[in-house]
Amino acid sequence: MRWHIKCVTCGLNQSHFEQTYSSESDMMADFIRVLLSLLLPPVGVFLQVGIGLHFWLNIVLTLCGYIPGLVHAIWIIARSSSQTVSA
Repeated sequence: MRWHIKCVTCGLNQSHFEQTYSSESDMMADFIRVLLSLLLPPVGVFLQVGIGLHFWLNIVLTLCGYIPGLVHAIWIIARSSSQTVSA
């Protein structure tokens, strides 16, 4: 029996997943960013994009509530990871 892994965001097969991460270290770096985002969402955003618009927006969202800041942080990490492959 062969297992097929589908991408959660776009529904594509495993080859898309393999193209998203060029190495295991890239995948581990994103995993660490997500873990840090669970503790404090602006930290994950800072590690992904630095100090800029998204960092300050995430601080405001986190001050408004933990969940909006967390959702924004995970979105930034996932979006930035997929854009580095296509660029």
